[in-house]
Amino acid sequence: MKRAGGAVRLLALGLLVLLLHGCSGQAEEDDGSAASGATAPMDEKEKRALFAAIDSFVGKGWNGSGLYPDPCGWSPIQGVSCDIFNGVWYPTVISIGPVLDNSLQCAPDARFSPQLFDLRHLKSLSFYSCFPSSNPTSIPSTSWEKLAGSLETLEFRTNPGLTGPIPPSLGRLTSLQSLVLVENNLTGPVPPELGSLLNLRRLVLSGNGLSGPVPAALGNARHDALLILDASNNYLTGSLPSSLGGLTGLLKLDLSNNRLQGSVPAELAGLKSLTLLDLRNNSLTGGVPRFVQGLAALQDLLLSNNPSLGGTLVESGWEKLGSNLATLDLSNTGLVGTIPENMAAALTGLRFLALDHNRLTGKVPAKLAELPNIGALYLNGNNLTGTLDFAPGFYQRMGRRFASWDNPGLCYNLAAVDAASAPSGVVVCKDLQEPSVGPRDDKDGGKKPEASSSLVASSSSSISTNKVVNGFWHLMMVQGMVAAGSLGSLMLL
Repeated sequence: MKRAGGAVRLLALGLLVLLLHGCSGQAEEDDGSAASGATAPMDEKEKRALFAAIDSFVGKGWNGSGLYPDPCGWSPIQGVSCDIFNGVWYPTVISIGPVLDNSLQCAPDARFSPQLFDLRHLKSLSFYSCFPSSNPTSIPSTSWEKLAGSLETLEFRTNPGLTGPIPPSLGRLTSLQSLVLVENNLTGPVPPELGSLLNLRRLVLSGNGLSGPVPAALGNARHDALLILDASNNYLTGSLPSSLGGLTGLLKLDLSNNRLQGSVPAELAGLKSLTLLDLRNNSLTGGVPRFVQGLAALQDLLLSNNPSLGGTLVESGWEKLGSNLATLDLSNTGLVGTIPENMAAALTGLRFLALDHNRLTGKVPAKLAELPNIGALYLNGNNLTGTLDFAPGFYQRMGRRFASWDNPGLCYNLAAVDAASAPSGVVVCKDLQEPSVGPRDDKDGGKKPEASSSLVASSSSSISTNKVVNGFWHLMMVQGMVAAGSLGSLMLL
């Protein structure tokens, strides 16, 4: 027994020694790695360039060399990140703007310094609310080629003083993956040179004053990496180039709130991965594009406020879209004909359906009320006729998110729906044959409610104001009102 006990103690002691040795070795390895990072020097030329570049934005009184003698080591700067290359620290990220309390913020006379382009390993450069309207500033037109091998992200957000054109020289940033120029005051055309950025995954130019056509070069067939193309809320003109159909990896195409004309090119049928197509508030023609029936991944189709689009709903092949489509906004598009029964039967994933302010005729399919996920349905401002055959519970659940007024031939059956649950602005069926004398005696006093799809889905889309809610975030707001949004997959925004 004593021998057995001794053996157990020896075994336990041996395991303890091995454990301690392993922990000691790991600690030495961790300490060594940390020590190498902490003691690595910073390239002096890069340090001077960093301080000079930041000085030009935040002002000379900043005194970076005194406050941050080791900006990549023990005295880091908020908004600046560094990486080690060949045992030496180099700045790789610069973010300027009031994101956090201690973030770098631009001075009233902020400007670009030539030393910015001496940061040879810079990967990300972003400016948020940096240039006010009192400080008109243009994006530098030269020297971007110096950052061609490193810069992957370039962003200017909410800079009302950022004026002038988008420099064509940005097309030399061959490593660029994300170019975001949102809510500035940039003017002029979209440079075709941006079509040379073959590694680009996100191109967002929304909320500026850009004009001219959408360059065909943006649809370069080699752009299979591009996921997001958003040039909404500008003054772009002309027709959509058919070359956009070559962007086979595209998830989001938003050209809403512009002045585009012509039909939607059939070549966009090649966008098999597309989840959002937003072309609202333009002057498009040619009817609802037939190719959408082949876009099985499509979740949000927004074509409203294209008054001359025209066409019918019958010939659009809705049954092929299945349950993925969650938002369908076709209000004020000049639609004629009837609402097909198969549209309600097929689009079982619909949360938001707007067909208001068109010239639709015929009965309202009762199956529309049976859509399992519907949260908003707008049919007002058409020539629909007959009896609304929806159950009282539908009206109670939808409230003002269901609209069917301004359809002179439409009525509801008082025997099936009591006055408390009756659809707003719709007469009792007997009143269609009996002319009313004096004001109507119903819950709305004969007045049309104020709510409509134009307030819910397009209230922030007026092109006259230009500085509007970005189309993609606005869409998230709409879907958040009616149910859980369907755009969560677009996390790259």
